Amino acid sequence: MKATLEITAQKENLEAALGFLEEQLESAGCSMKQQMQIQVAAEELFINVASYAYAPDKGSVTIDFSCDESGLVSITFIDTGVPYDPTAKPDPDLMLSAAERPIGGLGILMVKKTMDSVFYKRENGCNVLTITKQLDL
Repeated sequence: MKATLEITAQKENLEAALGFLEEQLESAGCSMKQQMQIQVAAEELFINVASYAYAPDKGSVTIDFSCDESGLVSITFIDTGVPYDPTAKPDPDLMLSAAERPIGGLGILMVKKTMDSVFYKRENGCNVLTITKQLDL
């Protein structure tokens, strides 16, 4: 199954983006636990695009959803904003106190820890970030 949503990348559209994904995940037979993991990861990625990709202007983000016969979910976020690879930064050192640790990086670390894969590429002037998760069907 495949579905696509193109939406303006602004925080006010988070609910619509998550609603789209919830509908797809329910159709795929996703457990509530995995649905929550995917939704939290998707929220982090959508808010990053909405906050930084086009600032101070606005632009769109395309969310491609697919789930194959084995239950492998793939969600791709595509935007034409400023080039940015969130996977390129080293993970924050969680052994440091919050005061010692530089700001940022915890959200993408959480995405990396809860998803099976997180892959970024810059293609045809677009940021293309794909997360995958194998469903327990």
